[in-house]
Amino acid sequence: MKRALVLAASGVVLALLNAVLLAPSSGQVYASDVFGALRLPGDAAFIAGHRGDRSVAPENTLPAFTAAFENPAMQFVETDVQLSRDGVPMLFHDATLKRVAGVAKSVGELSHDQLKRLDVGSFYNARFAGTRMPSLDEFLKLAGDYDKRLLIELKSDWTLPEVAIVLDVIEHSGVGSRVMLQSFSIETLQNLQLAAPQMPRLMLIRELPADPVPMARQLGVLALGTTARAVTDAPEALQRLHEAGLGVLCYTLNTERSWAEVRALGVDGIITDTPSELDGWLAQSSPGT
Repeated sequence: MKRALVLAASGVVLALLNAVLLAPSSGQVYASDVFGALRLPGDAAFIAGHRGDRSVAPENTLPAFTAAFENPAMQFVETDVQLSRDGVPMLFHDATLKRVAGVAKSVGELSHDQLKRLDVGSFYNARFAGTRMPSLDEFLKLAGDYDKRLLIELKSDWTLPEVAIVLDVIEHSGVGSRVMLQSFSIETLQNLQLAAPQMPRLMLIRELPADPVPMARQLGVLALGTTARAVTDAPEALQRLHEAGLGVLCYTLNTERSWAEVRALGVDGIITDTPSELDGWLAQSSPGT
């Protein structure tokens, strides 16, 4: 079933490529268009809620996303997408369902209907028992009621037809202008670049090379997302990215020490599990924010 849907998506791929080749350019998108002015050392970074607001609700669920959308501290809401066995984009982080749902299978091994029967809330707290795994479509529909930007990670390697499935959902959501896609996978980033060159994209990377700009340019990304250790070990790399007009985000930072380290270097955004705590810390330590 998944194979059939992926093959059907090949038609979407061709349509996307035709649109890219035949449509007039809508102009280049810059990091500052998405993040605002790039930060200087000591400037407050913007806040992205990791898998929603998992400090108050189970990760990657509609309650967590609703809390994030309604939290004025956050400018971005982050989530993860994987394909079900029958080709439906579902929001889930882990490689298996064991930790969250108690099932020793992956998202890709189960159909949309099977995934929808799983309880992904009880692991967090009994009052969330019966909470279901949302699809990408449900997440984007909820986002339409708010004004937050959306940071969506494509987990693992995605083929061009698989990428096309996600792009089609985004295109029909009405909130595509607020979406930024990200991935650790070079293959996925290359396919996103081919299928949707005008969509803002971010490369996730655990360590920074001395000069990451050529790599970022080759993949057409607007920013890199990395660890606090990566930027503290290679502050010159962050400086080169900013000089090239490229943004830098850090994940997943939940302590005042890590927040202070990256703010001192001028990181543009912080992905965190504790957005309200980070907002309070920024308000206390960065007057005027």
